[in-house]
Amino acid sequence: MPPLPKKKHSKGRKGSRNAHAALKPRGVATCPQCNESKLPHRVCPKCGYYNGREVISSDSETEA
Repeated sequence: MPPLPKKKHSKGRKGSRNAHAALKPRGVATCPQCNESKLPHRVCPKCGYYNGREVISSDSETEA
């Protein structure tokens, strides 16, 4: 049989434990090619460049 808690944990104790559980804002980087905002370490959705190279061709984006 598993151990059970002997006493109730207070609201302050629960709040202290959950103090760091809040959502944090996402980091945003700017694309050096088109200066649009994008997520860091990801291909730019506007121009398709990553690390100075074109990873996704812009022709396929205009057809879709």
